[in-house]
Amino acid sequence: MARQDKPYRVYRGGRTKGKVPTLPRPERSGGRGGGRRAPARQPVAPPRRRRLSPGRRIGLVLLLLVLALVAWGVASYLAFQRGVREANERLDADVPPTLSQQEGLILSRPTIVLLLGTDHAERIEARRGARRADSIMLVRTDPRRGRMAYLSIPRDLRVDVPGHGTNKINAAMQLGGPALAVRTVRAVTGLPVHHVAIVDFGDFEGLIDTLGGVTIDVPRPILSNRFDCPYATQERCAQWPGWRFGRGEQEMNGRRALVYSRVRENRLDPSENDISRGERQQQVIGAIGAKLTSPTTLARMPLIGDDVLAPLATDLSAWQVVQLGWRRFRSAPERTLHCRLGGTTSMIGGQSFIVGTEENISTIAMFTGASAPQPPLPGSGPFGPGCIVGGR
Repeated sequence: MARQDKPYRVYRGGRTKGKVPTLPRPERSGGRGGGRRAPARQPVAPPRRRRLSPGRRIGLVLLLLVLALVAWGVASYLAFQRGVREANERLDADVPPTLSQQEGLILSRPTIVLLLGTDHAERIEARRGARRADSIMLVRTDPRRGRMAYLSIPRDLRVDVPGHGTNKINAAMQLGGPALAVRTVRAVTGLPVHHVAIVDFGDFEGLIDTLGGVTIDVPRPILSNRFDCPYATQERCAQWPGWRFGRGEQEMNGRRALVYSRVRENRLDPSENDISRGERQQQVIGAIGAKLTSPTTLARMPLIGDDVLAPLATDLSAWQVVQLGWRRFRSAPERTLHCRLGGTTSMIGGQSFIVGTEENISTIAMFTGASAPQPPLPGSGPFGPGCIVGGR
């Protein structure tokens, strides 16, 4: 290799002037117009995720839980509202004009609701097509006293049915439907009727099963007469003694609760009568009301909202039903007032009637809170009118 071709300078001692030659810089490939090579990028570390503190985690869980509860509550109310709307459509159009105007909210003002119980039971030949009211009861809210008051009206009470003369009060339903029943009850008691609810006991079986059964406190043992035999053959039914119910609190499914509400004759207690049957029906209605307002039922309302009102026809709106349920929930059981109209039995024209007495006027005053409640007078018989507080 020649001396001038070497890319370096050989020093042989001493100092040489001039720059030290170097290798030429390689040209930049690509890129428009050449230019300097871009420096290599340094790797960028990923951003660190901020971890939620325990307090924020709890807050987030609580927020999600509240949102879920709100959504479930809205779904429950919408399902319930749909069921109430269907119950409104089942009420005859001529009924609302016969009702008294409601002043204020049920939450704050005394309100009277007429409950009419029918038991036509299409599957039973003897009851098919019947529209008589088997159960007639007025329910009054009393916000000031924090209690509910119930007034039972015996179905055999002899009254003047507007436009139809003298008859049993339960015939009003058969003669003119709920509208005539409302007018008759209003004429007999002299009380306003703000709302009406017609309950079909024949549909109670399915409703109670939907609710998971009800709790009934049976006051005394019952051995009923033979009705609604559960067996398929006449021979087996002839050997069957009747329906039995022990004394005390017990769970009943729909079938058993319906039978309990229909018992007319207790062979273990001959003093029982049609008023006793009405009291049993009140128990079943009360037990259903208690189950409807229970937390477990409210939690299932989006799933069963349409079914719980299937036996009902009413003018009450969804909001009014909620108010009525709240008033019942807030009322103290030991202050609940149970009243009944009554009188003496009499055979008139081959029919057995209950002829009202003057004590009915006093009983209505007790029901409205105008006078202190008093039990039936001694010697007034099995149909004596009066009121008792708390236990029955």
